[in-house]
Amino acid sequence: MCPLQKRGNLFILTLTGADEHRLNPILLNAIQSALRRVRAEARASSALITTAHGKYFCNGFDLAWAQSLEDRMVLMDSMLRSVISDLISLPMPTIAAVTGHASGAGYILALSHDYILMRSDRGFLYMSELNIKLVIAAWFIALVEAKIGSPAARREVVMTAAK
Repeated sequence: MCPLQKRGNLFILTLTGADEHRLNPILLNAIQSALRRVRAEARASSALITTAHGKYFCNGFDLAWAQSLEDRMVLMDSMLRSVISDLISLPMPTIAAVTGHASGAGYILALSHDYILMRSDRGFLYMSELNIKLVIAAWFIALVEAKIGSPAARREVVMTAAK
């Protein structure tokens, strides 16, 4: 679901599987476990690349699972916040090699890296919450404000779900 390879000082975390890499407790736990391993094995010159197989980098929360019981969305939000905290605090450069669509929480996952690389002809990044009428978490907005310097660009990302 989320193998971690080590090549010298480079760590490569790959979201695998046949689906859209939707974030659920199993995938979030796997990512967090990989990040703990990266932190434990890191050297001064280490770096992390996060990528994915297939058309999608990450299409956000597994809403079918999360909305099936009342407290699941709160659990998912808490788990993702913990993963993002671990990712942001890694003592090395981090790169999201976005291989396809990254929307909603998947966009936040990509945005939490130091650098985002993607082909201009394949996939997109966007906050899908507006399209599906979900409230954007305050910590999502804080991350967007920290990572996107231009107020006009932030407004376009958050208020129009620009891709």
